[in-house]
Amino acid sequence: MKKTVRKAVIAGNWKMNKTRPEAKALLEELKPMVADVKDVEVVACVPFTNLETALAVTAGTNIKIGAENCHFEKSGAFTGEISADMLAEMGVEYVVLGHSERRQYFAETDETVNKRTKAALEAGLKPIVCVGELLWERECNITEEVIARQIKLDFFGISADDLKKCIIAYEPVWAIGTGKTATADQAEEVCAFIRATLAKLYGADVAETITIQYGGSMNAKNAEELLSKTNVDGGLIGGASLKAADFTTIIKAAVSG
Repeated sequence: MKKTVRKAVIAGNWKMNKTRPEAKALLEELKPMVADVKDVEVVACVPFTNLETALAVTAGTNIKIGAENCHFEKSGAFTGEISADMLAEMGVEYVVLGHSERRQYFAETDETVNKRTKAALEAGLKPIVCVGELLWERECNITEEVIARQIKLDFFGISADDLKKCIIAYEPVWAIGTGKTATADQAEEVCAFIRATLAKLYGADVAETITIQYGGSMNAKNAEELLSKTNVDGGLIGGASLKAADFTTIIKAAVSG
């Protein structure tokens, strides 16, 4: 991380876990553990049903709340969807977009991720936009081609000023929920490539300011090594974010990273 030019962000992605009482209990446990953390943005991205609870529990603390997705239209006949404006009105600050599980199971594409990102920005939310290659794509040695394509399409038509409001999460799909993790060097290599791609699109000065997270099974044991890398500015944390002690360990690794 380069703390002199960009802030570390550790965001938990709870996925489809926790009832409201369970969410309250987890956040109440987490609050005192991270209360003294400085120079690291702590975010919990929770299921929609938990947002109101999470916002109430964390009010006045250093824990920010995010949603796990949003739709690209402001309103309309989109049964089961939630708009960016609805999230913003609640007081939500962040939103995860383009997660590989959304792409894999719900047919989201780079085009819809682009639309969702623009909608989130218009509503005043901070998008965490996910990119990453499949195992087959890595084995075919086209990781950089895949990542470059996603960056170009997901941020098409988005200005440099708006890009600065976004976070990019590199999540190698083969390392999500599989127990496999990219080595620290592999994570650094791709995060550096993402920054180089942004530099070509927006200029080096802008690229240097963008927070790039690693999100492929970062946990309490490997966080310190991953976060020591120059271009790894934080983490989008899955399973480990559901355990207050593990999540705190990762956050404090970012403090010292």
